[in-house]
Amino acid sequence: MSTLVQVAIHASQFPENVRRDLLESLRTRRVNHKFHYDSVKQSQQWLALHQAFSPSRTDADCAATYDRSFAAVAARIGSGGVHLIGLGCGGGQKDTRLLKLLQESGRKTFYTPSDVSTAMVLVARQTAMAVVSPEDCSPLVCDLASTDDLPQVLDALPVSDAARLVTFFGMIPNFEPEVILPRLAGLMRAEDYLLLSANLAPGADYAAGVQRILPLYDNDLTRDWLMTFLLDLGVQANDGELRFAIEDDPSGSGLKRVTACFHFARSREIQVDAQRFEFPTGESIRLFFSWRHTPALVRSLLGKHGLSVLDEWITKSGEEGVFLLSRAQQSVKKQETT
Repeated sequence: MSTLVQVAIHASQFPENVRRDLLESLRTRRVNHKFHYDSVKQSQQWLALHQAFSPSRTDADCAATYDRSFAAVAARIGSGGVHLIGLGCGGGQKDTRLLKLLQESGRKTFYTPSDVSTAMVLVARQTAMAVVSPEDCSPLVCDLASTDDLPQVLDALPVSDAARLVTFFGMIPNFEPEVILPRLAGLMRAEDYLLLSANLAPGADYAAGVQRILPLYDNDLTRDWLMTFLLDLGVQANDGELRFAIEDDPSGSGLKRVTACFHFARSREIQVDAQRFEFPTGESIRLFFSWRHTPALVRSLLGKHGLSVLDEWITKSGEEGVFLLSRAQQSVKKQETT
């Protein structure tokens, strides 16, 4: 087996554009989430965090819920080849389970693991090698939030005629809806399918449900992962305090999200090349946010962008949901989750 791997790097992750986004993050005091996956260390921290706290790892019903969705998707897609495009692929475990199921049903499979992190893309590729041949895997590094030509990039991939299935697992909570949803809708062709997951607020009381899941974020592993960004820039841990909170969507959508902000207890200067950023005592910088949805909110948000929910699977805990979508206006088919 060759020890060389070909990975396509989109211009959105060229050094000059990454530097631009870093400067913008510091200027606005709103960190682009991609900088939490920038290094091998950060990617490993995230994988450990995911293993410890993700319901797909800690809740057997959550894993079974994904498997039910995978079986339904495999049954829905016609015979022939399937090109699975894993946007925000992470470690690629879910994509690989889906690829394996598609192969077992007699489909020829192609895989494009795509993430903002080169390290993550390589991890996902390596995971998928258990079921996909190297020549049928096209790794792609890109920043989805700033890639304007992703439809053209995907169309140009060296994949023979095949049905296209896009996965977007665990990603929708970490983007502003007005940024990510038009991009998802824009890359979907009429015959494509989109399978995405969303973190949900469990229970009938939305606000109480968001409060209930706060410990999934406010923990040592998450703190270590998020703080790596600031520590690598020269901030000291005792320069301030990382605080988690729940806030309402400033735009008035009714959504709530968990935020993590570092509050400076003493002044600190961060320098990037010739650029200097002063953080005086009392100032804060937002490192992270994660929206929490309900199934109804997911359907409403996606519907506004021409994406119809064809089927959905909700865990018994009510903390996670998987949704199958298409651009075609078809009726929602709800599946029993009890």
